[in-house]
Amino acid sequence: MDVCLSSAQQPGRRGEGLSSPGGWLEAEKGASQKDSTGGALEEPNRIEASLHSLQTFVPTDYASYTQEHYRFAGKEIVIQESIESYGAVVWPGATALCQYLEEHAEELNFQDAKILEIGAGPGLVSIVASILGAQVTATDLPDVLGNLQYNLLKNTLRCTAHLPEVKELVWGEDLDKNFPKSAFYYDYVLASDVVYHHYFLDKLLTTMVYLSQPGTVLLWANKFRFSTDYEFLDKFKQVFETTLLAEYPESSVKLFKGILKWD
Repeated sequence: MDVCLSSAQQPGRRGEGLSSPGGWLEAEKGASQKDSTGGALEEPNRIEASLHSLQTFVPTDYASYTQEHYRFAGKEIVIQESIESYGAVVWPGATALCQYLEEHAEELNFQDAKILEIGAGPGLVSIVASILGAQVTATDLPDVLGNLQYNLLKNTLRCTAHLPEVKELVWGEDLDKNFPKSAFYYDYVLASDVVYHHYFLDKLLTTMVYLSQPGTVLLWANKFRFSTDYEFLDKFKQVFETTLLAEYPESSVKLFKGILKWD
């Protein structure tokens, strides 16, 4: 079985030795500091920077975590989840999007592509995009960034060409400041199950539009549950040239491609 992690490094509940974020961090730090006689280093500066980033984003101390196993792009992926937060669970749109990315990898050509994921949650989609060769920026609200970073590093460290980056993104807020168009361009913007019954749909659409520049492809997968989901889709079609790429009836998920309309 092709995996990125050794069995000793699998994530688990916090406080269980090396399975805890803190214990795993210290173990990885020790490994990254070995010289060539103790084991070959793979880009030690980059790894050390990512581990330092993990210290910045500490996973929320939920009462319990579970380990969920997925397999995409030829890799076993282990995700630490908690049902105590919407942002710490893999939703149906994410698995559908990962399936599409896997099945259309050659067509999409993610190798070295610059990708931003909106609402990355526990990170499954960003991990798959990274395994497929992309330079990924995974974004979400501050309270889920610790678990997101933890999952990304656990599943991509030493087995992807580019380590994913984690950034805070509050929809519709400080976009010019945090993602200036002069410095940030993305070939793809990915989003899954970001549309449901909440009060920030207009800000979400504003964020999607802002992040899309000429040449940017937006892939949005969503389980359609409420009338508000279809209302958002109508607004989405007003500003994006929209193509239905796939439907997954068993999960009520639809996958759309959006290209921003330019006047």
